[in-house]
Amino acid sequence: MKKMFVIAAALLLACFFLAACAGPQGIQGQPGPAGPAGPEGPQGPEGKAGPQGEAGPSGAGYVGDQVCGGCHKDIYDGYKKSGHPWILNPITGGNPPAYPFAGQTGSFDPPQGYTWNDLPYVIGGYNWKALFIDKDGYIVTDAPGKSGDSSYLNQWNFASKLLDKKAGWASYHAGEDKLKYDCGACHTTGYSPQGNQDKLPGLVGVWAQPGVQCEACHGPGSLHIKNPQGILMKVDRSSELCARCHSRTGGAKVLTENGLIAYGTEYDQIFQGKHLVIDCVQCHNPHTGVVQLREAQKKDAKVMTSRTQCENCHFKEAQNQKNQTHVAMQLPCIECHMPHMSANAVGAPTKFTGDLRSHLMAIDPTKLNTFNADGTLATGQIGLDFACKQCHGSGRATAKTDEELINMAMGYHTPLPATATPAVPEVKPTPTP
Repeated sequence: MKKMFVIAAALLLACFFLAACAGPQGIQGQPGPAGPAGPEGPQGPEGKAGPQGEAGPSGAGYVGDQVCGGCHKDIYDGYKKSGHPWILNPITGGNPPAYPFAGQTGSFDPPQGYTWNDLPYVIGGYNWKALFIDKDGYIVTDAPGKSGDSSYLNQWNFASKLLDKKAGWASYHAGEDKLKYDCGACHTTGYSPQGNQDKLPGLVGVWAQPGVQCEACHGPGSLHIKNPQGILMKVDRSSELCARCHSRTGGAKVLTENGLIAYGTEYDQIFQGKHLVIDCVQCHNPHTGVVQLREAQKKDAKVMTSRTQCENCHFKEAQNQKNQTHVAMQLPCIECHMPHMSANAVGAPTKFTGDLRSHLMAIDPTKLNTFNADGTLATGQIGLDFACKQCHGSGRATAKTDEELINMAMGYHTPLPATATPAVPEVKPTPTP
C-alpha cells in the first residue's frame, strides 16, 4: 500500500514538472470545411398584408365634367355655356345637340341626304359653323354613299351681321373621299392618337369625352374626387396651355389663309408684341366665353366681355385721341386695335373683314399692308388696311385715300396741347361682334 502511494505521488510530481516545461500556445489553425447543412426547420405562420396605399398621380383617370359639376356647380353652369364644351357633340337618340344659345344663333338641319340618325357627331355648331361626322367616322363631304361632288354643301354657316351674310350652306373639302376626323387633340378631352373612337375607322384616336371639358385643362380627376384637399387639380394659368390649340407655329410666325389671318393663331399673334408678357387668362375668364358674355350683355349692359379693359393700362391713349369723330361715336379701342382679321366660317378679304377679331394689337401708322409681300404671313403690327379700311374702304364709312389714313394715324394718341380739352370717352357701347 505504501508502495502504491509512493508511485502515485511520483506520477503527480512528474506531471507538474512536464506542465512547467510546456511552451506557449501555437497559432490557431485554418478552420476545416463546413459541414453539411442541417435539416430545414418548420415553416412559420404567414403574416397578414398591410393596408394598400393610395395610387400615385399617374394612376388618375377621367371622371367627366358632370362629376366636377357636383362640387363646382357655379363654375360648371357657367362653363357649359361657353364654346369649348360644344366643339364636338355626340348625337344620341336621333336628337340634335341642345346648344345653349340656339335661339340667338339659329338652328340647322343635317346636310342634304342625311338625318340625325345617320350622324354620330356634330363638329361645332355653337356660334360660327357646323360640320358633320358620318356613321363610319368620316367628315361628311358628299351625299350618302357618294364622292366626287365638289359642289356638295356640307358646312352650315351661321349668319354674320358684320359681313351682311345670311345663314346657309357652304362647301368644305366637298367631294373628297373618306376625309378622316383627326382633330381630337384640340376637340376632345383625354385624347390619345392611338386607336379609333367608337371603333369607327374615320375617327383618328380615342378620347375620354368629346369637346373641351374640365379635365382637358385641369387633368384627370379621379384621385381628386377621392381626396379633394389632399390631391389638388392642376391649375395652369400660362398662355402656353392655351397655345396647345390656339397656335399653329408656337409663336414663330402668323400664317394667313385666303387673304386673312389663319384661324387658330391667337397665341401666335400675341407672341409678336408686348402683350406676350401677360397671360390669356388676365383678359379672358377661362370658364366663360366671349359669346356667352355677349349674350348676357343683352340683358345687362354692365356685363363686360373681358376681365379688363384696354383703358385700364392705356389710359393716356384713351384720353388723347386725334379723331374727334371716333370719340363722338364712342368707338371702343378694339375696333381699330383688334379688327376682324380672321375667318372661322366666313370672311371678305376685299373688305378687310372676317368673323373673328385679331389678337395683333399694335398699329403701325406708316404701313398700309398688314401682310408681307406675297401675302403668306402677317407682320407683327396691324397695317392701315385692316385698322382703317375695314370701315373706310368697305362701305361701312366714308372712303379715305391712303394719304388721308396715314395723316390721321400719325400721332393719333399724341398728348394734346395743354390748352386743349382732352377727349375722355364715356361708357362705351358693345363692340361689333
